[in-house]
Amino acid sequence: MYRSVRRETYELFTPELGGEVGRWVDWFILILILANVTAVMLETVDPLRMQYEAFFWQFELFSVVVFTIEYVARVWAAVENGDYEHPVWGRIRYAFRPLVMVDFLAILPFYLLLIGPAVDLRFLRALRLVRLLRLMKLARYSESIRAFGVVLRHKKPDLLIALFANSLMLILASSVMYYVEHEAQPEAFGSIPETMWWGVATLTTVGYGDVTPVTPVGKFFAAVVAVLGIGMFALPASILASGFVEVATENAGDDVGGDTSEEDRKNRGREEDPREKYSYCPHCGERLDD
Repeated sequence: MYRSVRRETYELFTPELGGEVGRWVDWFILILILANVTAVMLETVDPLRMQYEAFFWQFELFSVVVFTIEYVARVWAAVENGDYEHPVWGRIRYAFRPLVMVDFLAILPFYLLLIGPAVDLRFLRALRLVRLLRLMKLARYSESIRAFGVVLRHKKPDLLIALFANSLMLILASSVMYYVEHEAQPEAFGSIPETMWWGVATLTTVGYGDVTPVTPVGKFFAAVVAVLGIGMFALPASILASGFVEVATENAGDDVGGDTSEEDRKNRGREEDPREKYSYCPHCGERLDD
């Protein structure tokens, strides 16, 4: 019975495994996460916080109880996953997974706030904002957010190259501008690290205008950097866009299958005849004629 309950708990808190009850649990936690984020933002409005302070506290207490039960249940039932079978080390390894760490950090501020009198008030305010990490729990329940993670993993090499190129451009632009403008504006371009603020604002085409070149050479160089920044800092966006297109195309290919049932699609390629493995188009799912 112990193992049966543990298995049911594992499936209940695993999206797409818990059945109808699991879907209701997923939706309940999803709505609770969004409500918590809304509450954190409304608490920063002083009139609302003063008028509904008791409600905010009760809602926070209820949320922490639910999230704590969820966290403990996930760690306890983690051994049902083949990758974490060891009763001790398996659970420890599972607890250090990124999304499980987010679950832990989502409830940690509440327990630290219980020792509020011994903690600096500024630290307490920062802890309250840490509760916004609960928003990251949505990654477990949202297919769109999971798709974003898949894109980041697939495009990581390309994104690292783009990040390196942008960093190199930022350093070069800031270094040149420092030597061009330092004598004319020592307070604004006092060092290369200080000039990087101008470099970021220019390369991203934000242009706050608080630091601007005044020499003719500086203005000309700033114009060149601004034009180059349009392409350089748009590069990561284009990489992500292509990644989303690839993921969407793959998902569309998996979903297209005409009237073929889900079980039939799973069993493709499992027939005794090895040629049957290739009897369906991998893109549209239609049967191929001999």
